Amino acid sequence: MLFVYYPKCSTCQKAKKWLDENNIKYTERHIVEDNPSYEDLKDWYKRGGLPLKKFFNTSGLLYKDMKLKDKLPEMTEDEQLKLLATNGMLVKRPVLVNGDTVLLGFKEAEWAEKLK
Repeated sequence: MLFVYYPKCSTCQKAKKWLDENNIKYTERHIVEDNPSYEDLKDWYKRGGLPLKKFFNTSGLLYKDMKLKDKLPEMTEDEQLKLLATNGMLVKRPVLVNGDTVLLGFKEAEWAEKLK
């Protein structure tokens, strides 16, 4: 199981604490120091079955500064994946990848249902 997170993110800290409290083993990956690649993102997108828009950190400053709310609808899936791969701060976090389960953001009830 891969846990991709940003250590300063409070939601990521809650998710990490929850994983630890529930004795769930995972491999950590810092989303900025080891930015998800185009291949990673494409794989997670296909495996998770989630809309690509869900992969964007829509509340992040970078998302807002780049005016992506207006630009994304005009972009192809491939262009969006390439953009996500340029900077980990664009990616919704935390990301938890376990087989065909890809969880974005931390919602305790959803994680409990999918991981137990």
